[in-house]
Amino acid sequence: MTMIPCKFMRLARRLIFVLAALAAAATSQGLAPLRPPAVPLIAHDPYFSIWSMADHLAADGTKHWTGKPNSITALIRIDGKTYRVIGRDPRSLPELQQTRVEVLPTRTVYEFDGAGVKVGLTFFTPALPDDLDILSRPLTYIEWNVAAADGKQHHVAIYFDAASDLVVNTPDQPVVASRHRLDGQPLLRMGSREQPVLAKRGDDLRIDWGYLYLAADKPDGVSESIMPGTQARAAFEKDGRLPDSDDLSDSTPRRGGGSVLAFSIDLGTTPLSRYLMLAYDDLYSIEYFERRERPWWRRNNEGVADLLRNARRDHDSLEARSKHFDEELMDDLRRAGGEEYARLGALAYRQTLAAHKLVADLDGTPMFFPKENFSNGCIATVDVIYPSSPFMLLFNPLLLKAQLEPVMEYARLPRWRWPFAPHDLGTYPQANGQVYGGGERTEENQMPVEESGNMLIMVAALARVEGNAKFAEKYWPQLSRWAEYLKEKGLDPENQLSTDDFAGHLAHNANLSIKAILALGAYGALCEMTGHKQDAASYRKTAQEFARKWMELANDGDHYRLAFDNPGTWSQKYNLVWDKLLGLNLFTPDVARKEIAFYLTKQNQYGLPLDNRRDYTKLDWILWTATLAENPSDFSKLVSPVYRFVNESPSRVPLTDWYDTVTGKQQGFQARSVVGGVFVKMLADPAIWKKYSSRGR
Repeated sequence: MTMIPCKFMRLARRLIFVLAALAAAATSQGLAPLRPPAVPLIAHDPYFSIWSMADHLAADGTKHWTGKPNSITALIRIDGKTYRVIGRDPRSLPELQQTRVEVLPTRTVYEFDGAGVKVGLTFFTPALPDDLDILSRPLTYIEWNVAAADGKQHHVAIYFDAASDLVVNTPDQPVVASRHRLDGQPLLRMGSREQPVLAKRGDDLRIDWGYLYLAADKPDGVSESIMPGTQARAAFEKDGRLPDSDDLSDSTPRRGGGSVLAFSIDLGTTPLSRYLMLAYDDLYSIEYFERRERPWWRRNNEGVADLLRNARRDHDSLEARSKHFDEELMDDLRRAGGEEYARLGALAYRQTLAAHKLVADLDGTPMFFPKENFSNGCIATVDVIYPSSPFMLLFNPLLLKAQLEPVMEYARLPRWRWPFAPHDLGTYPQANGQVYGGGERTEENQMPVEESGNMLIMVAALARVEGNAKFAEKYWPQLSRWAEYLKEKGLDPENQLSTDDFAGHLAHNANLSIKAILALGAYGALCEMTGHKQDAASYRKTAQEFARKWMELANDGDHYRLAFDNPGTWSQKYNLVWDKLLGLNLFTPDVARKEIAFYLTKQNQYGLPLDNRRDYTKLDWILWTATLAENPSDFSKLVSPVYRFVNESPSRVPLTDWYDTVTGKQQGFQARSVVGGVFVKMLADPAIWKKYSSRGR
């Protein structure tokens, strides 16, 4: 029998992947449009985050990711008749028929048709990950494109308002509003009266400090006003413009009432394109060990005037850059995993970023803080950074460094006295020390193996993509301490929590053991990069021995167990993906092959359960598990049920990562950054990984 060299086998497998992806892209037009469970409209950070949770933009009011009202409304007047475009008020007005919605990485595109015109409405957020100055701008463009559909001329005016519930946590908080002029153009502002900057911490909260701003691209045809929303919309319906005076008598946000910042633009006859800008200046974003941190875009003493001027100046160039980025990324996602995978990536993109806040420390160091949305509200949670890390490693490793550095700085303080890594830095937006489990008080209900393994793997991945271990060297005592802990405790973990803490404590956790083993291998690789040759060899040898023991302890015939002492059980071994991505090669390829073959016999309608105990799953982990597949067919078989869930789930919330694979219903969690784990498949292609990661600055 003729033996085929391994390198040719790898090339053949790669060619199969490419051909299958190209075939999927070629047939993508035959795939029905995705119905997102929630559509990102304005998604910047955990506070400035507005979504449509209905099939049609005018079918319901817009909401904050928490589900509370965050109201924006849009109307259009065509030849004297007014239609609803965003929001369900005024209900007496008809909807303009919506014909399309598409979510792209930096844009959400709606199209409407009626009364002889076609209308395009795009929510454009230039979330370009390679440029932190642009990425951090808390401003979204709301772009209108109107053209005749019947060959005739039509007179068109548009209306947009942003309500006072955008600037308060609860409806009983009074607001103040004012009008200004910037470079001769009108500018409207609104904020809470009290301005309790960074005073509250928790999960189900909305911002109640800082100021909301609304401005237009140019003054032509513009009228603007501050008044109760019902009055503003009625005035536009009647006259096609807003009154010249304001009415500031209603200072309390109410459903369908309360003050709004309102703009109308008389477009004249079609075709025409205009845009508005909606921005939020939170003044201070994060409290980091008792000091207030400015948002990144403000670090050089820039203010709102600079923000708006720069946004007007840069609109056309940013639009061109963002369109190119969207097209390029969607093409690469299709090549990597097919059309369904590409659409999942597009939906996850802005959600991942919007669960974070980018701030500047006193010395200008960037810090990127994630919030645990609807899990417990923690800030800088290590096992939330870990599942989202593929996004940062792909698009800009500096963002991962900006997530890890605050954790590492905390870990080397005397107040953190445990031999393992921390879980979190506090409760958002106050990063003043761990609050989860035993915190700084006791080892009870900590995640010692989980978080130590996460940190070592992520630091090693950062070193791999950057080509140096300078970040690791800065924190070498902490990393070494955690490696020693895993060497002692990692192979056969004691009864403890892991990142899937909703499943409860579990001893002898096989997937957690994989994480520890790979973390030891990762530390060995860091030792090699930092010149610790003897330790590199020692830890590499330990990791190899542990991997061999693991295969014996976990073996259950045609698959591997959930826990070493529980025959007849199984679980997703998603942590195994780092053996491939980091080039550690500690486990034989047969481990992944056996697991994938077994998983394909255990799927439900909406995906692969997390393990044999329950029908629920984690969306991010399925994508990690699918990346273990050696052929595109198996990858697609695991991803397609996830796409079906996203398309059919009755839970209309920003993408949940924890759901029931039988009913398709949300179990908990929503709008979390962990969906950035969807991009792990892109890291499996070294050329793609290098292409995007090398752009970061």
